Parts: sequence; structure tokens; C-alpha cells
Amino acid sequence: MSRNFYILAATLSLFAVISGVMSMLPSNLQPGLPANGSLWRTLALLLLLAGLASAFIGVMSHLFEQVDRNSEDARRAARRKRRGEKN
Repeated sequence: MSRNFYILAATLSLFAVISGVMSMLPSNLQPGLPANGSLWRTLALLLLLAGLASAFIGVMSHLFEQVDRNSEDARRAARRKRRGEKN
């Protein structure tokens, strides 16, 4: 599950970089596109923040999955140990 968030974060970050580059291009190289540089910078900032949020969610999701796996393994080991002591 966390891998999907990492992929989303990478895609949003790529689009943020592209938007940042578009803000630096002169307006005559952007026919039919918004020529306002501040619009591209705002879009780049929003995409970057969304990418960072997605990466954070991916990291936290991976962390909780790992904790859940470790606690499940510890619970199984404790159950095996109790069953071994009874026999």
C-alpha cells in the first residue's frame, strides 16, 4: 500500500518540477498556455506540498505495517512458547 503513495509522491513531484520550469520560460514559448509566472509557481508549490504529504503518508503507512508485522510475529512466538511449555 505504501508503494502506491511513493509512486504518487514521485509523480506529483515531477509535475511540480515541470511547473517550476514553466514559470521560468518566457511567455512567447508557451502558446495557448497560461503565461502568468506566478500561476505556474503557485501550481508548482501546491503540487510539491501534495507530493510531500503523499510521501509522508507512505512513510507512516509503511511504519505502521512494519509495527503490525512485528507485533504479530511476537504474538505467534509467545503462543508457540506457551504451547511448548505445556507439553
